[in-house]
Amino acid sequence: MHPNLTKMKILITGASGFIGSFIVEESLKRGFETWAAVRKSSSREYLQDERIHFIELNLSSKAQLMEQLRPHQFDYVVHAAGVTKCLNKQDFRRINTEGTKNLVDAILELQMPIKRLVYLSSLSIFGAIKEQQPYEEIKETDTPQPNTEYGKSKLEAEQYLESVISRVPYIILRPTGVYGPREKDYFIMAKSIKQHSDFAVGYQRQDITFVYVKDVVQAVFLALEKGENGRKYFLSDGQVYQSTTFSDLIHEELGRPWWIRITAPVWVLRIITFIGEYVGRMTGKVTALNNDKYNILRQRNWRCDIQPAIDELGYQPTYNLKQGVKEAIQWYKDNGWL
Repeated sequence: MHPNLTKMKILITGASGFIGSFIVEESLKRGFETWAAVRKSSSREYLQDERIHFIELNLSSKAQLMEQLRPHQFDYVVHAAGVTKCLNKQDFRRINTEGTKNLVDAILELQMPIKRLVYLSSLSIFGAIKEQQPYEEIKETDTPQPNTEYGKSKLEAEQYLESVISRVPYIILRPTGVYGPREKDYFIMAKSIKQHSDFAVGYQRQDITFVYVKDVVQAVFLALEKGENGRKYFLSDGQVYQSTTFSDLIHEELGRPWWIRITAPVWVLRIITFIGEYVGRMTGKVTALNNDKYNILRQRNWRCDIQPAIDELGYQPTYNLKQGVKEAIQWYKDNGWL
């Protein structure tokens, strides 16, 4: 990090979450005065460093946000707060879209002279495009067609940022599937493999991309000091994998337990996720197998063009899938998850 960036004051929303907690760690390493935005109910399990300053922010109320932010002047804001699964689809919009809008509006109304805001969006805003083989990379010039409530809510948040580009200096990052220690969704796959089963969907070729959490963090800090305002960058590890590669690597790191690999047709997944969604509503518990997950799992093309991030930010992925899975599985073992 550039010497003049140290001792700057940085606000990280979603700080208690999977990606946010790693951003906090890196921020401390780089000497920032680090403010972790949390909710009252947030776990602080990964926020134990005594140098962390905490701030409670209510992203669902602009008026309350203004009161909470008023005593502070932040140089940088990393907006990593958001939800990837919800019981009610309107919650995606309330948290991901309205939460972003409230934060940006509060910063504007308080006339906080931030140097840059980095927003963590998602490759999911594009949905199932370029699905004809051979698959082509999704590029920034393509038109987003989100096919999930999550993707729609993230796209609307991006569009709100675009509407204030002359007043807020921002960069948007669009990572593909982010995995690593502390992550809970891909962890379900590791748990399933340990319990001797692996489940895949669809018989048509699927090109999948991944990015290790520490590489997302690298991109966040590059984006704070480089890149043009208003730019949007895809993030992956630069490789393309087949749908079985991830589970093969997990299987290897778990010491190759015996397993049964089931590949089900897409219509079977439709039934499972429909039931999952219904059960979730009945029990009030969000399940990983829901309607959004159906659209994500059946999507065949997850290729994306990271060259602009390499050229303009100096982004260089340091983990391929093999290295990342090895480190993540070791963490799950060390922390008693597996």
